[in-house]
Amino acid sequence: MEKVNRAQIMNLPNGLTIIRVIAIPVILAMLFTRGAAFQFVAALLFLLASITDTMDGYLARRYGLVTTLGTFLDPLADKLLIVTTLIALIPSRDVPFWIVIVIVGREIAVTGLRGIVASQGIVISASIWGKYKTVFEVASITALILGGNHPPINFHLTGMILLWIALLLAVFSGVDYFKKFLKTIII
Repeated sequence: MEKVNRAQIMNLPNGLTIIRVIAIPVILAMLFTRGAAFQFVAALLFLLASITDTMDGYLARRYGLVTTLGTFLDPLADKLLIVTTLIALIPSRDVPFWIVIVIVGREIAVTGLRGIVASQGIVISASIWGKYKTVFEVASITALILGGNHPPINFHLTGMILLWIALLLAVFSGVDYFKKFLKTIII
């Protein structure tokens, strides 16, 4: 069995992923604290944490720092950030619970499908629709955290419109993943 160097496990991409996980309770605490300044900080932290998802993957591939830990933790951290914040927005920003259930259900289903084919040594990579979904989720959640009407922008309305787009992309990309899964197991 190959000895793993600690530096190989805790590299910059993995550190960014762990920072994303640590940011989640801070974002949630700020989200439930009254005051525009706290909401701004929560939105900014959420946005920065979301950006680390792109950065850690890029750095890992670019510099050959892909690790088993990172491969497991990165998508988990991304899902935790999006899902926990979306769930927190149900009571705090009047986000319809059924929209959150559909998005969370899609995340669980796609993760399960990818896990099944991964156990066979097959990878179903993220589709462009899944990437668009994530962009719209991040934009909608950021706007919803800011909440309310701050002329000239009604952040709640903007966030809800973006969330509806994210919902449509979630369903479309979920169906796309399911089709790829069926082709993979049939072939």
